[in-house]
This record gives sequence, C-alpha cells and structure tokens, in this order.
Amino acid sequence: MKSENYSRIKISFVALCFFILTPLCHGDDTITSSHSLSGDQTIVSAGRIFELGFFQPGNSSNYYIGIWYKQVSEQTIVWVANRDNPISDKQYSELRILNGNLVLTNGSKTPIWSTNSSSTTSKSAEAVLQDDGNLVLRDEHNSTLWQSFDHPTHTWLPGSKLGIDKKTRTVQHLTAWKNTDDPAAGLFSLELDPNGTSQYYILWNETEVYWTSGTWDAEHQIFSLVPEMRLNYIYNFSYVDNENESYFIYSVKDPSTISRFIMDVSGQIKQLTWLSDTQEWNLFWSQPRQQCEVYAYCGAFGICNQNSLPFCNCLRDFEPTSNSDWNLNDYSRGCARETPLNCGNHTARKDKDCFLSYPNMRLPEQPLSVTAANSEECQSICLNNCSCTAYAYDGGGGCSIWIGDLLDMAQLSDGDVSGKTLYVRLAVSNFSSSSKKKMSICGVIGVVAGVTMAFCFRLFVWKYKWHKTTTTKRIEDSLIVFGYEDLQNATKNFSDKLGEGGFGTVFKGTLPDSSVIAVKKLKSISQGEKQFQTEISTIGTIQHVNLVRLRGFCSDGRKKLLVYDYMPNGSLNNHLFHEKDSEVLDWKTRYRIAVGTARGLAYLHEKYKDCIIHCDIKPENILLDAEFCAKITDFGLAKLVGQEFSRVLTIMRGTRGYLAPEWISGVAITAKVDVYSYGMMLFELVSGHRNTMQSNDGKVNFFPNWVASEITKGGKDILSILDDRLEGNGDGEEVRKICKVAWWCIQDDENHRLSMGQVVQILEGVSDVSMPPIPQSLQIFLGH
Repeated sequence: MKSENYSRIKISFVALCFFILTPLCHGDDTITSSHSLSGDQTIVSAGRIFELGFFQPGNSSNYYIGIWYKQVSEQTIVWVANRDNPISDKQYSELRILNGNLVLTNGSKTPIWSTNSSSTTSKSAEAVLQDDGNLVLRDEHNSTLWQSFDHPTHTWLPGSKLGIDKKTRTVQHLTAWKNTDDPAAGLFSLELDPNGTSQYYILWNETEVYWTSGTWDAEHQIFSLVPEMRLNYIYNFSYVDNENESYFIYSVKDPSTISRFIMDVSGQIKQLTWLSDTQEWNLFWSQPRQQCEVYAYCGAFGICNQNSLPFCNCLRDFEPTSNSDWNLNDYSRGCARETPLNCGNHTARKDKDCFLSYPNMRLPEQPLSVTAANSEECQSICLNNCSCTAYAYDGGGGCSIWIGDLLDMAQLSDGDVSGKTLYVRLAVSNFSSSSKKKMSICGVIGVVAGVTMAFCFRLFVWKYKWHKTTTTKRIEDSLIVFGYEDLQNATKNFSDKLGEGGFGTVFKGTLPDSSVIAVKKLKSISQGEKQFQTEISTIGTIQHVNLVRLRGFCSDGRKKLLVYDYMPNGSLNNHLFHEKDSEVLDWKTRYRIAVGTARGLAYLHEKYKDCIIHCDIKPENILLDAEFCAKITDFGLAKLVGQEFSRVLTIMRGTRGYLAPEWISGVAITAKVDVYSYGMMLFELVSGHRNTMQSNDGKVNFFPNWVASEITKGGKDILSILDDRLEGNGDGEEVRKICKVAWWCIQDDENHRLSMGQVVQILEGVSDVSMPPIPQSLQIFLGH
C-alpha cells in the first residue's frame, strides 16, 4: 500500500514538473513573470521560425542570450543580448521579467543585462518572440515597452529599420562581432549618416569612414553608389524620411526565402540567403568588394594583399600581437615588433636603425608632410625622431613620415601606377652581419640587403602556404584551399562524372559535412603558380546570385582543381536538347532564365571592378539550381587560361554557332562577343533545339531565319515558334520581346548590339525595345 502511494506521489510530481516546464520545452514564444528561462530552455516563435535561448559561440567557454533561426541547420545568430557581458554558467543564470524589464542575471543573481525600458511599473509584462525575429517586451495593455529591432547587433533582418531618431538623435548601428568566437562589439559598423544625408557609412572604430552607399535615388529606388540594386529581383527596398525619423527598410518578395543582412567580421556588409537544397548560406551581395578596401583590416603593422591568401601578413620582423585572434580571422590587434628599435638606447648608438623598402604599396594613413631636398634627407628626418616608424619620398621635396602605428597598408598589383615605395624602420640587429657589410650606410640607405631578404622571406612564405595542400582549410571565410586527397575522397576517386568541356572535366563530390560540390579538374594550363593564385583570388571575389560560386581550389603541383557549388538541376542544354532525360521548362521558367543570365553578364561586364568577358556563353555554361535560377559558370576561366588559348579552345569545343563575327575575323574582342552569344542562346531558349538543325528531308534549317520571317511578315501567331513541347503555352508579348532582343544582340556590327545592362532593363520592363534591323547575314538567308 505504501509502495502504491509512493508511486502515485511520484507520478503526480512528474506530472506537475511536466505541466510547469511544458511551455518552455514545447516552444512557447513567451517569457512571463512566472516563467523564466535558464539552462537549455528556449522559447520559439509561433511559426517556429526563430528561437531564443542561451548559446555558446564556436570554441568559446562563454554563454550568451541570443536569437537564431529555428529551421536552419547551421546555427546562425541574428541578435545577442549580453554581447559585451558573457556569463560562464547557463545552468544558474536566468532570463526573467523583473520590475517591468527583461533581465539576465548570473549565478549570483547579479544583473548582467537588462532592457532598461522607461516604464518599470508594469506588473504583468511579458516578452514575446515573433516570427520576424523581433523580441518584444509588452505591458498588460499590450503596449510595447522595448523591442530588439530597436537595438540590432550585427544582423539586420527583413522588416526591421536601420536609421536615426531625429528627436533623440539616436543612431542605430550594425556592429560586427569581434571574431567568430566572440560576439562582443568589433571595430566595424554600419550606420545612417548622423548629419542628415540619406547615405549609409561603414566605419572603422566609429571614426574612419571607408565606404558609403551614396545618397538615396527615389526615382530609381537605389542608392547612387550601389547601381547593382537595379539588378535585384529578390528584395523590396524602401527609404523613409520624415520629421521624426529617417530609416531604410527592406523585405523579401518571396516569404519563403530566408535572408539576412550582416555587418561581417571581415569589415564588409553582406546580404545572404539560405539555400535549403545545399544547407548553406549563399552570398548575394557584399561591399566593399575587395577585402583590402576595408580600412585597417590587418591592424597596426599588418599588410593586406588582395592577391594572396590569407589576405593579412605582418611586416617583416613583426609578429601577430595575438596568434589566437589571427587564427580566428581577427587581425584588429595587428602586429608587434620582434626586436625593439635602437633609437633612444645610448649604449647602442653605434648601431643605428635601418630601413626596409616595400615597393608598390598603398601608403599608410595619416602621414606627416615635411620638406626634404632628397630621399636621404627625408630618411634622416625620420631617423632622428624616435617615434618615426616609416617614411616615403615622392620627389620634388615631397617627404612623408609616419609617427607610431602604421595602419591601412596594402600591397598593390604589379602595374598599379598608384603604388609608392614605403621605407619601414627596423632595428639593425634584424639584418645579418653579412648584409650589414654590404650596406653602404645602414642608417641612411638600408635598401638593397633589405629588399633581397624580403624577397627570400616572401618566397619562403609563398611556397609554404601554397604547396601545403594536404589538408583542407578555410581562407578568410571565403575560399577554401583543398588538399588533392580530400577532393579525391570527396569524388570517390573522380568516379561520378557530371560533364566535360574544353577547360576540364567536372565531377560530383560530397564533403565530410554532407554538402555536395562540383569539382572541375583543369586541363594543363600554361601560366605559372603565382598567376594561377592571382586568378583564383580574382575569381573568388566575384559574387552574384546569377554566377556559380567558387568555393575553393586545389593546387598540387601540376594538378589544378576548382570546387564549385553543385547545381542539382544541371545545365540548361540538358533541359532544352535532351527531352528524355530532363524536365520540360515552362515559358515562365525560361523567361526567368533569360533575365537571370542577362543579370549575371551585366554584372561581369558593367558592375564588377574590372570588365570580365566570359567568351563562351551557351546553354552548357548556364547551370540551374534547385529553384531553376540561372547560374553562369566558367566565367573566370577564359581569363584563367589566357585569351589566345581560350579563342582556339572555343572553336575546338564545337560552339561555332555562338561566335561573334569578330572572333572569326581575328580582331580584338570586347564584351559584345558575349552579347552576341547570349542572343543566339535566346533563340534556342525559345525553340528548345539548336539554332542549326537538319530536317528529315536533309535540309539544314536555321531557326533565327524562321523567327525573322514570322515577325517581318507580321505573323500574328508568334507562339507558333515556341518549343513544340510547350504546346503554345506562353506569353506572346514576352516571346516577341525576347526575339527582338535576340536580334539586337546578334547584329553584325558590335556597335549596334545592345549592352547587357540594356538587355536587363528591356526584359524587366524598364525600357522598351524597337524593331531591330535584320542582320545582313540573315538578310542573305531570307533572300532580301
């Protein structure tokens, strides 16, 4: 009997605990005065989109209260409460309602963080996590006392504002994490101009502006210095400016799209979307485009090189101030001298300091200008000031010296005319005795030996970094350097072949984290290792939603491999020309592919820092992701293998039908060769077969001829030229528009062809398109 009563009591106690804990354990979206949150307990928004609770970033031993996506497999934090005040034990810490505020206390019940709302008289306040990611504190009258959207950390979510309260002069900031393991406020931030203009600034240390969006253009709904907003089709943007506030807000056109805008630890702002098929974040857009454009990214005495990975290295005879920070891509603390300078040390006056030259440099910020008759006098001025760390002489009396830390240095590419020579001060003991004998006056010149040693040092570092490819490692949260054996294992010894082209063979692979990749084994290329690395660095910086993303590479001797995102729906040619093996694309999808391809080419031609010519646009090089979004591939390889080789290779690959006349005539090419190829591809997108094909009676038919004939004679049934598999289901005006655009693209004279930017505007309905003249080559076929 006693045993039975004990069992009943035990069951009742368990039931009581279950009743008390159920709201938290089963994803209730609310924290009330009677239900706090601690340990592993979380609350989840009503639609199970966002979750709030304690989290532990990376390898950190600290805990924070944060909000993250509930249905994204990779925990992605979008807001942090106590980012600058971590706790060490989540089991005894508590997030609770106290005196009308949401308060986080540690194990000693000491407040660590609070909402600090102005109203502390509410007796029944509650905090609700909404499906938009906003944590809202409300009183008993359902009035908002505080909300996380007013206090963003590093993430700007759709539907939230980022601006300025004109009455209180409060400016909202997006501030980067210190590093991937520490959400504390870093050095990089984004804010609306507090002086009242409609432009956003990215700042270093809240003082140095190194990027601006330009002012808002209300007519075109873009920021003046962000023209790529014209190519957007995922987001809706809006800028609001009234007497109370100014702010920018955005939303996602497709509610099912998961998107976020962040101030990244790299010092770049980034817009990312979640790809459910590959279970990873896809970079949609970022600024500044070049990592070395981020102010002081490599810290004091750190040097940034856009053509190397990693981007940051210390000057010679300097070392990272914190190796652990550098391993986390946090270079903010920069570098420190390995050997103190001799200046001021009277016992060592016989050994004056030396200078090491760094040619072709972007000079550090904030120099002091002094007058000097020549370079020697400029050097002497620096040498006689113990605080002087470097100098540069520009000729004609232009002497610049730097006092204290050297910030924002960058090694420029060969041929960059803006590059200058910087002379960095080092202790004489940093040079070998043999070098000192060869230097005429160490304290005056110190150049020849320094340059030689610097060259050897860099050569050693370069060989170490680029030939150590036996393990996979991530570089700057961007490209990954893969080992050859890693890719061999991922592709099952290159057994699952996806396709083959002139540049190489593509294989399907799976990484240890289960993400699927496409690995391209390049055929033998002529340039050296350094040029290969430079090209890879260039390709790695090109980011656009309609370009296949390069994830990484492998360089193991003569073995060169590129690793791309895997596109589950294959290439466009499989859907157009292989009826049995693939799904038939409806007209709506085909039109979106035409627009997407045009946007990608417009970015390469007009929006990237350099004009990049693809040289081989055709359906085989248009890949389709899980949503049938067009992704141009091989956009960097024409440059990678060299222009001359690319021209010969293109002809050998059997794509003569896409070649512009200037290719065949051998004259210098421009981006208009891509426009021509794109136009020929549009005809195939409409017809569903190659432009040139043989009929059953042996005649060779050229599809653009039929299009020209139908439209010039005023054919009303324009849908008759559509792919037979569509059974006439299409938009007649869109078909007519695409055919006109295709005609303009294949004009014999490249000066008469449209630009890809104009193509995008026409297809998006921003501009109209007139009836083009029939190219002379088509007139001959038509008998005109």
